[in-house]
Amino acid sequence: MTPRHEPVRLPLRLGIVSCLLLWSLPAEAQSTQARPRARDLGITFGGQSGPNNAITDVSGVEVGHTTLISGDTRGPRGKGAVRTGVTAVLPRGKDGVSEDVFAAIYALNGNGEMTGSHWLTESGQLAGPVMLTNTNDVGTVRDSVISWAMKRGLEWELGLPVVAETWDGLLNDIYGFHVKATHAHRALDGAKGGPVAEGSVGGGTGMVCHSFKAGIGTASRKLPASEGGYTVGVLLQCNYGARHLFTVEGVPVGEELNDLRPCYTGPKKPSHSMFEKMPACATSRGDTQPRTPEGAGSIIVVVATDAPLLPHQLERLAKRVPLGIGKMGGLGGNSSGDIFLAFSTQRLKPPTGTDVASVSSLDNERMTPLFEATIQATQEAILNSMLASDTMTGAESSRVYGLPQERLIQVMKKYGRLAPPAPAP
Repeated sequence: MTPRHEPVRLPLRLGIVSCLLLWSLPAEAQSTQARPRARDLGITFGGQSGPNNAITDVSGVEVGHTTLISGDTRGPRGKGAVRTGVTAVLPRGKDGVSEDVFAAIYALNGNGEMTGSHWLTESGQLAGPVMLTNTNDVGTVRDSVISWAMKRGLEWELGLPVVAETWDGLLNDIYGFHVKATHAHRALDGAKGGPVAEGSVGGGTGMVCHSFKAGIGTASRKLPASEGGYTVGVLLQCNYGARHLFTVEGVPVGEELNDLRPCYTGPKKPSHSMFEKMPACATSRGDTQPRTPEGAGSIIVVVATDAPLLPHQLERLAKRVPLGIGKMGGLGGNSSGDIFLAFSTQRLKPPTGTDVASVSSLDNERMTPLFEATIQATQEAILNSMLASDTMTGAESSRVYGLPQERLIQVMKKYGRLAPPAPAP
């Protein structure tokens, strides 16, 4: 079957962008889903999703993206193809950005960066947004959150921003340092509730997962009233994993779909030493051998819930994220940065005129359904990030193929694991 071709899945259908003008697409231009999501195909991972099947199903949470796609795919390092961006997650939205939430962090493997993590762990609270971008632009985005806060008189309250990264140097000209303050500001200003754009958007624009094109993914779970009726939402930036380990609901999809490997379309292979064995696309379409490093990427996962959890309980929730990743084929490899943050939106602000806030804590005996919801939503968000991403050609003519949906469906049917599409909630 012919694989999906470029352009990247965005509302504006862009070809292989070679213009010098930098496209910067705000969140509001990306609000519709052009491709079926996992649940649309009948792949549910169990559980009932919220109305948007997104992290924004947790009341008050807002998400914004700035997507950067420009440049010459054959340009030299520092002046090549831009395939990157910024994603902002605001636990209480823009209007409540100064009000902290309880939060916790857990790292399966620490070969990655999440700024502000030390104070978050010490205090048990998260102040301001969680930002996602590429590895080399973490510093710029961190500083940009402070400058954005200064405009609102909140430079003290948001003085230790939380910014996390994954490496997009296969498709993005990462040494060009293309993310600027205006891009981070735009993601923050454009954040909103409702449906969330997925795939090659925001910080996920240039990311790769299990050697298929991936990026931003999200999903949610709504517990039944008998289990508290709470909502759990997940948003992640997917950039990890070896192809042969890729598994969907127990089906060895990576073994079945073991062709369509990353390759290059130009006259010469990319210059980075990591890709010295990368084949030319003209000769590699049926290639089933990995020729680029696999499992060397990372994954950042943000978990939101309206359940009344204290920081130590949120850490327990974050520790369940790796179980979802493991079910999809993740190992937390040596060079993979796998860092997870969980927060609760229960109110912490003391009543006016007092210094004491009254907060609630869910009985630990009631937490198992939240664990299951987190694991389910993590799996679904990973697959959503891949299904929403088209084939992309990027820096130094490198190409990563999108996950072929029709072939995925065939494989799932072969193993008897494809259920009828779930009704809309």
